[in-house]
Amino acid sequence: MKVLEVGDKMYNVKQDGFGDFARYTFSEVTALTKTLAILKNGVRLFNQPRPSYIIEDVGYCVSRQKGVHWHLVTLEAIRNAQIENEKIAVHNWFEAKTFNLKEKQFIYRQFKALEEKTSELLQEV
Repeated sequence: MKVLEVGDKMYNVKQDGFGDFARYTFSEVTALTKTLAILKNGVRLFNQPRPSYIIEDVGYCVSRQKGVHWHLVTLEAIRNAQIENEKIAVHNWFEAKTFNLKEKQFIYRQFKALEEKTSELLQEV
């Protein structure tokens, strides 16, 4: 467990309830004080690593919000953020889109073809 340095990349994950998407925020340490690390987005973190148990094993508490932790960026975190952002984009697109009959028929045919391929593959196994 290390103290933060200027240039360290950090992330936080928020979720409003179990049914909501995980929303990732990324930032970078731009300044240090005696006890705090200040991120580019203005968030102030205690520069003392603590066991987190939320997303990663180690987290850095937000000043005056000890239950909110930021974590050092990993490749896994970036990939998880990409996956969640795609889920959010798909959800938003379907919420905003109204389908006409031709579009519904096209989607239906695509799903039926996928079901048939899946069924064939399962029969081979």
